[in-house]
Amino acid sequence: MHYLQQLISQGEHQQLDFKFAISDAKKIARTLCSFSNTDGGKLLIGVKDNGTLYGIRSEEEYYVLEAASEMYCRPKVKLEFKKWTIQSKTILEVTVPRGNKRPYFAPAEDGSWHAYIRVNDHNLKANRIMTEVWRRTRRNSRFTVVFSEKERALMKIMEEKGKMSFTEILKYLCLTVKDAEEILIKLACINVVHIQITPEGIFYAREEQDGH
Repeated sequence: MHYLQQLISQGEHQQLDFKFAISDAKKIARTLCSFSNTDGGKLLIGVKDNGTLYGIRSEEEYYVLEAASEMYCRPKVKLEFKKWTIQSKTILEVTVPRGNKRPYFAPAEDGSWHAYIRVNDHNLKANRIMTEVWRRTRRNSRFTVVFSEKERALMKIMEEKGKMSFTEILKYLCLTVKDAEEILIKLACINVVHIQITPEGIFYAREEQDGH
């Protein structure tokens, strides 16, 4: 089986996305940033969502992807291109490595800039807590956190409730938004709390509850 056919047989997932064509630089920038912010990934251009080979018709896809990286990804996302010919169709493989300058931002449909994360085959917005964790862990790989009564209370309630939304944390612990954010950021930086970004919302849980 051809390398591309092996990839396509996997279907779209967290590290693989099919694109029939590329025409909107801002829209594709969100996918590029989500790959860079997560585990990296590949785009196959000229492949329909169902895996059917269509092929690219011109060099336009190159230019749109380059424009997306240069103009609509902050910071710029690294792209690696490879062209394949299979069944007389030209398919463009674009590899996006996991970035070392997270968070990467791209414009949303309303023009505001957000960091995105890849979850299964979705590009989802990361919140301020996640982006701040990325910033701090990028600058410093070692952290010391002093557990106060607030941190211990959060750990206890998470043991009882399992994963919790930010609103639930505020409700149960009677914290201000600023205090709750700072506690979650610190605990996520030392891998005590895991941030779960899902299509249904953003949740927080003790790290061991996520299988780590």
